[in-house]
Amino acid sequence: MTDDRAVDDRQPDGGTAVATDSVSAVLDSLDDEGLSGYNYAYLDEHTKREVRRATLKAVALPGHQVPYASRPMPLARGWGTGGIQASLSLLGPDDAFKVIDQGADESVNAANIRRLAENTADVETTTDATEADLIQTRHRIPEEVLTDEQVLVLQVPITDALRKVDPSDAANRRRHAHRNYGKMWVHLYENVVEWGEIQISSRYPTMVAGRYLMDPSPIPRWDVPKLDDADNLFVFAAGREARIYAVPPHTEVEPLAFEDREFTVERFDGQSCHACGSTDTYLVEVSEEGGEDDSFETRYACNDSSFCAKRRENPDLPKDHHLDREGIDWGPGTPDSEVGETDRGDGPEPDGGASDPGGDDR
Repeated sequence: MTDDRAVDDRQPDGGTAVATDSVSAVLDSLDDEGLSGYNYAYLDEHTKREVRRATLKAVALPGHQVPYASRPMPLARGWGTGGIQASLSLLGPDDAFKVIDQGADESVNAANIRRLAENTADVETTTDATEADLIQTRHRIPEEVLTDEQVLVLQVPITDALRKVDPSDAANRRRHAHRNYGKMWVHLYENVVEWGEIQISSRYPTMVAGRYLMDPSPIPRWDVPKLDDADNLFVFAAGREARIYAVPPHTEVEPLAFEDREFTVERFDGQSCHACGSTDTYLVEVSEEGGEDDSFETRYACNDSSFCAKRRENPDLPKDHHLDREGIDWGPGTPDSEVGETDRGDGPEPDGGASDPGGDDR
């Protein structure tokens, strides 16, 4: 029996030759000819028009989930296919694109999405949130305040906040239609009874424009105040569930809470970033191998890696350095520049509604 495997890198149908001697040769061959057959920004024009129409409807109805025909993408559903479709539909050749995966720009998922946009849409990419026209993110909102010329696209695994209390989408759609969110209030009350406070760390339920209850994606509570009265447009896209919803600029977004159990953001008492010394950013624990006994040391670091790098270059760079409005609760504010290094661990007081969960409510 003869071996039918190709040895001369030719395809029987006369298509583009693909080198088979090594993986590197295959990738090199795809850099030019291999991508020429794709439409601009990978998606066909009909798909991009549909996504844009769904986005416009979502902007017109803040917080309302708009269905769309989610297309297959070159990665598994659940890894950001909705966010990629929204980003590629909104990107233009003159735009700068930034991708964040849980605060990091260089994770595998973020790097692959960025490379897909570079190869198919020929856009400039950046890691600086202030230079990007469109930012796609998974589970975080940048520490720096965005402007009215920027769009933030969030990847969404679960679209409906009511699914915490009822798995039936049909029943939940009726609740949204009648603005009947009593079951969510009962869930929050039971949380307080059991724990003494609302113990929801991410996907905190929020009311948009006083009408629709919205799942803000698995962002931490630290990022929830950034949605309220923001300058930029937020687009939430779920490829697996084929839903898009949005928060337009200057829209009221209020987290659900009780008068005696106010909404609070995370606190990192006595902790600061080991790299840049920040106390006013969202911190995560990092375990690193320590001394000679091979033990692990737990330290804190800024979750927003790009902003942490900028802070290391300029320690006096404030989080809200281009915020031109006052009276908005963005979580803990930037410490005064006069505060010494030894006092930075005390942490700043919140700017507004995000009260300190001190005392018995901790």
